[in-house]
Amino acid sequence: MATEKMEFQTEVRDMLNLMIHSLYSNKEIFLRELVSNAADALDKRRFLSLSDASLLPVGTQLKIDISVNKEGKRLVIEDNGIGMNKDDLINCLGTIARSGTKNFIKNLKEGDKGSVDLIGQFGVGFYSVFMVAKKVEVLTLKAGETQGYLWSSDGTGEFEISEAPRTDVGTKITLYLKDGEEDEDWTSEWKVKDIVQKYSGFVSYGIYFHPEPTKNDKGELETKEPQRLNDKTALWRQSEKEITPEQYKEFYNVIGHEADEPAAWSHSHAEGSQEFWSLVYIPSKAPFNIWHNDALHGLKLYVKKVFIMDDCKELLPPWLRFVRGVVDSEDLPLNVSREILQSNKIITNIRKHVIKKVLDTLQNMADKLKEGFYMNWEHLDELKKLLRFESTKTEGDALVSLDEYVKRMPEGQKEIYYLIGDKNAVKSNPMLEAFKAKGYEVLLMSDGIDEFMMNSLLEFGDKKFHDIARGDVDFEKTEDEKKAEEENKGIFKGLCENLQKLLDEDIKEVRVSSRLKDSPCCLVTSEDAMSAQMERMMKAMGQKNLPKSKRILEINPTHPICEMLKKKAEANEDLGDWPKALYGQALLAEGSPLPNPAEYVAAITKLLTASVK
Repeated sequence: MATEKMEFQTEVRDMLNLMIHSLYSNKEIFLRELVSNAADALDKRRFLSLSDASLLPVGTQLKIDISVNKEGKRLVIEDNGIGMNKDDLINCLGTIARSGTKNFIKNLKEGDKGSVDLIGQFGVGFYSVFMVAKKVEVLTLKAGETQGYLWSSDGTGEFEISEAPRTDVGTKITLYLKDGEEDEDWTSEWKVKDIVQKYSGFVSYGIYFHPEPTKNDKGELETKEPQRLNDKTALWRQSEKEITPEQYKEFYNVIGHEADEPAAWSHSHAEGSQEFWSLVYIPSKAPFNIWHNDALHGLKLYVKKVFIMDDCKELLPPWLRFVRGVVDSEDLPLNVSREILQSNKIITNIRKHVIKKVLDTLQNMADKLKEGFYMNWEHLDELKKLLRFESTKTEGDALVSLDEYVKRMPEGQKEIYYLIGDKNAVKSNPMLEAFKAKGYEVLLMSDGIDEFMMNSLLEFGDKKFHDIARGDVDFEKTEDEKKAEEENKGIFKGLCENLQKLLDEDIKEVRVSSRLKDSPCCLVTSEDAMSAQMERMMKAMGQKNLPKSKRILEINPTHPICEMLKKKAEANEDLGDWPKALYGQALLAEGSPLPNPAEYVAAITKLLTASVK
């Protein structure tokens, strides 16, 4: 067909006139717009191919190619996306379907042009090319069709469309750049690369820059391999299950420009009427400018993985100015401006969501403050002094520091005693009986992090820590106590062997205890075995195939039940349900679940029934 000349819609002509006269000062945005439009075209071709496979032949690599011609002052961006036909060119590049545009432009002509972000207001990204180009050509072929078209315009009042030969599906846009000293060199290889990597570094499709051919020593032109400009992964768009802590930390260094590790982070994906992703970090150190209220702050804002702006303060209040991170929206307009952000409902919802996530993360850090101690070995001694615990000598909400504990240790106590367990059971654990009797204070730990912390917290000053539920305890026994203990080992040897035989499946050893006063028995962990608390935590986290850890059953030689069972063992009488009852009682006393509650209840019922006959 012959070349057809058409006029731009009135609003387009007026807008182009304003744009060409530098209404929009950030001219580099034109390349972001062209790359984003190309990525949209690739998305559309991929999506339509799901229902019509012929639109995307097997093996086709969807990509974007960029090249420059310095001598000819041309910049070319090409994609193999869905492409356009004649109607698409007229509708997409000749009109702006946006109500209120005419009135806006009228008011704009009469007002302050320099303060308005025109692209942000009306999403007219393509037309930004006329800020840098004196002429633009669009050569395109739509997927599924055979006729290509060439659209061209100098950005004044008209555009031309003609049939043109093209065999490859997609769109090729050629910019004939303006001349003049005031115009930047948009054919500069480093400038093009810098702009693409800044705005489009996380675009899903490969963006390749094709360097200009250069002459070798023989005067022959040599071509260079194209260079991919976007090899970064949009980590925030991945599932949390796919990301390791190391990847989170590396990404923090990229977006936060910090060499230190973050203290914590929160990663979320909101779906529904609005879809967006957020990945926010709490720094491990306060930013150097945190006390400057006028300092730039905020999160990086992306729309469909395309960079929009740094320090988007509309996403966070000033009192959270130390937070670093990324927000990526599927619903914001790609060319969103600061003016739009200030009154946009989507931004308001994202802001509420992000603030809640940050506060949840901070609260989590406060609830588990000792985790912060666990991470910093440089100031380990100072951090130990910050620790606070409940103990057998504290009441209500009172806590004791390690300094206070050591100062009130009785003479002869060599170690710092502690017990880890369920919050509801640790205070009444039978193991505490002998310690209370001797006036020894025991630190009571029930936070989940305590088990991990105490695996590495070995001493405080010259005092070592000792878990009273593990191994044996040296009470600085008197000679009479040592003599009585040795005698009891012999006296109760038969009962211990009998109980060991009956409880062999669950018990590693049965021995006489010197730590019990009022209870008949308790369970102790071997020095090299996993503690009961750790075992419960691991099972709660889904570790179901843990190797069975047998415990040590300690019996109280002064308790009436143990005296009665000793006599039964000496007379070779059946111990009946007493072994099951004692083992179950020991488990319940330390806060562990019963392996077979029904069996324990049946044993207790039989014993109670026998006592009333």
